[in-house]
Amino acid sequence: MIWRRNTTEITYFILLGFSDFPRIIAILFVIFLVIYITSLTWNLSLIVLIRMDSHLHTPMYFFLSNLSFIDVCYVSSTVPKMLSNFFQEQQTITFVSCIIQYFIFSTMGLSESCLMTAMVYDRYAAICNPLLYASIMSPSLCGQMVLGAYMAGLTASLSQIGTLLQLYFCGPNVINHFFCDMPQLLILSCTDTFFVQVMTVILAMFFGIVNALIIMISYAYIGISIMKITSAKGRSKAFNTCASHLTAVSLFYTSGIFVYLSSSSGSSSSFDRFASVFYTVIIPTLNPLIYSLRNKEIKDALKRLQKRRCC
Repeated sequence: MIWRRNTTEITYFILLGFSDFPRIIAILFVIFLVIYITSLTWNLSLIVLIRMDSHLHTPMYFFLSNLSFIDVCYVSSTVPKMLSNFFQEQQTITFVSCIIQYFIFSTMGLSESCLMTAMVYDRYAAICNPLLYASIMSPSLCGQMVLGAYMAGLTASLSQIGTLLQLYFCGPNVINHFFCDMPQLLILSCTDTFFVQVMTVILAMFFGIVNALIIMISYAYIGISIMKITSAKGRSKAFNTCASHLTAVSLFYTSGIFVYLSSSSGSSSSFDRFASVFYTVIIPTLNPLIYSLRNKEIKDALKRLQKRRCC
């Protein structure tokens, strides 16, 4: 710590993580390590498969490969530090590292929210305007939508970090969580956090509520279009193209809302921390499985890849 004006300025934080479960600490380490490796393997494998198979060079899989990339960065922003802290006596993180961790975590989370919205527009165009789909979802538009998702997340995170760096931290420096998150940081500040809280609410409304409304309205139109399809087989096929995205969106938003509403006070109970694990670790692991499990095109691509190896 640095002495200034008879107070101490925080230069590091202590992440308590799951230290209040000493009897199962080794089990938790193994579980989180396996989940992390699985998440990296599934997401990176999906990215490689989409890049290697020309049949998957479509807007839907272009968005999906970017979703997997975001999930890799998202889960890697928190889990490695959490794993390294399991067996350390001093579970510390420097102030700079804490800010960087939150910046990456926030950027990827907000970008994923925007990308989910871009993906529902792709499904909307495919089902509601099938004859014009190829012209609507051009490669340039897809690239612009993905770039816009990244830039929106980056801009919003930079604005948060800018206001966060204006705060003064003089102690205590104990974070009852396994990573640096905004609610836990705000409660440790020695200065007024009203402006940061207002900005956080505004960003939550824009990236959460606005994107969620766009997705719900789009799915309302998609549902109407599906009901107009005369054949049962056609309706089933149309619904299956949306089922994976709808499942992923539901998990992403419901878990996110639950976690941040429960931790809005800045405190973090054991239940809140385990709930955060689902939001920050489990969902990035489930996403590639959700999109691949009942996806015939992914299965066909895997078969083609196996044939190439055999030959």
